[in-house]
Amino acid sequence: MDIPFLDTWRKRRESVVGDGEPGAEPGGPAGAEQLLSECELLRERAGVAGVRLDDTPESLAALDQLLPDWRDDPEVAPWLGTDAGLYLGTVLVRTVPGASWRLREKPLVRLASGRELDVLEAGATWAATGTPELSQLYGEASEG
Repeated sequence: MDIPFLDTWRKRRESVVGDGEPGAEPGGPAGAEQLLSECELLRERAGVAGVRLDDTPESLAALDQLLPDWRDDPEVAPWLGTDAGLYLGTVLVRTVPGASWRLREKPLVRLASGRELDVLEAGATWAATGTPELSQLYGEASEG
């Protein structure tokens, strides 16, 4: 399957992620955060539906209201789920005090309490079933 943005993502990921910690390679945490926040497929789909993804909790609620037409396409749903998880993580990291990316085998969001969230799993579940809603996940995580 030819997905142009994936090649770009892989190249950037190789230059940003070293031993699994943000900042291990040139580019540091800000470079990793930018890479993880791209979510091109999700942003494209949301834009077509008239939803602006501005990295706010309100945009998560707007995503929850989208018609889930991607579920009809088994090739798109997993990619969209990954993007949804990364977008959820982006909103958390940018708006919840003390939240940060933790890069190991896969990106996780670490909250100030030390709790780690598997945002990729959350996004995949949301894309497949619609529940729990992204805004609900955000609300739970932002409370602690």
